[in-house]
Order: sequence, then C-alpha cells, then structure tokens
Amino acid sequence: MRHRIVDLSPGDASLPPERGVDLILLFADRRSGPQVAEARLRERFPGAVIVGASTAGEISGARVGEGGIVVAALSLERGKVRRAEVALDLGDEVAGFTLARELAAPGLRGVLVLCDGEKVNGSALVRGLERGLGPGVVMGGGLAGDGDRFGETWTLDADGVPRRGRVTAVGFYGERMDVRVGTQGGWNEFGPERRITRAERNTLYELDGRPALELYKRYLGERAAGLPAAAMHFPLQVRADEGSLPVVRTILQLDEATQSLTFAGEVPEGGLAKLMRANPERLIDGAAGAAPSLSADQPAFATLISCVGRRLALGARTEEEVEAVLANLPSGSTQVGFYSYGEIGPSGIACGDRSALHNQSMTVFTLQER
Repeated sequence: MRHRIVDLSPGDASLPPERGVDLILLFADRRSGPQVAEARLRERFPGAVIVGASTAGEISGARVGEGGIVVAALSLERGKVRRAEVALDLGDEVAGFTLARELAAPGLRGVLVLCDGEKVNGSALVRGLERGLGPGVVMGGGLAGDGDRFGETWTLDADGVPRRGRVTAVGFYGERMDVRVGTQGGWNEFGPERRITRAERNTLYELDGRPALELYKRYLGERAAGLPAAAMHFPLQVRADEGSLPVVRTILQLDEATQSLTFAGEVPEGGLAKLMRANPERLIDGAAGAAPSLSADQPAFATLISCVGRRLALGARTEEEVEAVLANLPSGSTQVGFYSYGEIGPSGIACGDRSALHNQSMTVFTLQER
C-alpha cells in the first residue's frame, strides 16, 4: 500500500498522468473552489475514485489549516475500493440502509462515510448503515462542515461537483485489508446526572421535569452570558439508560421561548444526561487515545475527523491534538482529515463495537494491508 499527501501547487499541472492510484480524498473549505482542484486531480490521476467534503478546518499531517484544500492519494496492492452515493431525501435511515446495501459484497472490510452536515439526522443515518452493513464491517466517517459559519455544507458527487443533501461512502475490500476505527472525547463531566424527561429527536425540553435551558444556564453561571457561542465549550453527555455507553452531543441552538436545547444528534427521552466542559489537556489525551492499536511494522493511512467544537475549545492548541494522533501511528504513516459537524465511530472503546454518531470527539479511521 502506498499513500501520500498530494501537492496542488500550480506546478502540478505539468506533471504527467499517474495511474495506479485507487482513491483520492479531498477536504476543502466550502469557498475554496473544489471543482477546479477536482478537475486537475481527475486529469492527474485517471481512474481513481475521488470523494470529498467541505470542512471546518483541514488536517494535513500534523498541521491544521483553514480556508484551503487538502488532498491525499492511496494506492492498494492487495485490496480494492468502491464508491456509492445516495440522496438524503430518501429519509436519513433509509438513505443509510440503501448506501450500505450498495456497498455490501464479499470481502467488504470497512466503510468510510462522508455526509452533508446540515441536512441530516446523523443518528438515523448511522442506524441505517449499521442495519445494512451487518456485523463484521468497520465503519467510520463524519459530517461535512462549514467553518464556524454553520451554513452550507457539501460532499462531492460522482462528477466532482459539490452537492448538498447527499451522503457518500467508500468501501474497502480484500482479505488482506486491515481497517480499524477509534473514537474518543476527553471532556470533563460536572454536575449531577439528570433524567431526560422530555425530548423529541434532537431537541431536549426537560431534565428532571425542569426546563432544560433554565438548568443549563444555572450550571454555566456567569459563563451563560457568552451563549450561544459558549455552548461549544459545554456539550452534554447522554446515554439511553444506566447500562448504555455515553455519547457526547453538541448544542446547536437555544430556544428561549420553549426553554429547549437542540443538538447535532438525537437525545433519548427517558435517558440520562450530564453536562461537560473543556479541559485542553484531556482533549489532547483523548485524541491520542483515539488512534487504533496498529501493527508497527508498516505505515498506516489515517483519516482524522474531529469536531469543530474541539477546535473552538482548543484554540491555539488545536494542532496538538493532531500531533498526538500522529505520534501514536506507525512511523511513516500518512494523516489527513477535517473538522466536522459530527463524527461516526465505535460507540465504545473497541474497534468492533457498534457505530454511533458522536459530537465533540476525535475519530481516526486507519488502513493497512497485511
């Protein structure tokens, strides 16, 4: 397996076509002209599958950029890739199931998912994907971003055109393919765990029978004056019941009229919730722990998807979390990725755990060939 970050400087237009590249990943700011880059890549790497998404920041090696384009190329020796795409207007869970069935085939080892970040119920999408893929297939990915603007997001369609309202996935096939995914957060919990007494899909109305926004503001104290922007620093941890694994949920909207909180993923009525807050050291340690345990005798190709909320919380220390992941990968590994509006990865620590939609987490999707 060969992999590298691709230079898109003006001089690359004179390079001869390069065959044998199986997959091109393109992560770009929404306003950076990705169609031009995609056209150049199609000429330079004829026959390669090209997929991409808009970002809230681009990851290239140990660096984090903003407003640009990051491209990586992957060539497989013993495996193959296949691309599939569906529209979300089928319904999120149906779209996930349909996409999974398009990719399902003998030898499927893992799936990388890229989805519009504004027009999707990510929890329902993951349920459909899980149902369609069945056991034994590793899944990871994320929801496209649009910086801290939370406006339009896109994925590249089969013709390389940025499109809203779609989900794209790449399947990796072959007996020698080793696909692994890890997800961790690193947020500090504070305050008591409370019962979710009223919620609908991704909107939380009541905790312990009291208005959710009222309680949220009370725990934030004087920091509540910084809402809604401050909400990125204080997500919620939720779980379906006492025996379930928790996931983190990002607060997207506050509604004073209904005293409700709207999140980037579903909140289970009858479940449990606890407030969380940022601690830079723990966030960086959490990112390091997201790197799956890999064979150290060969480099890996890693795709990182981290939450825009982590980037806002870490600020000038953002690059430390991607440096921490790279330090935990085998020597010579290639690492690219993006900051997202939601992350798809295991619901627990083990790579084989069922997948879930996460927020405020780091997901690391790795490939090696044995």
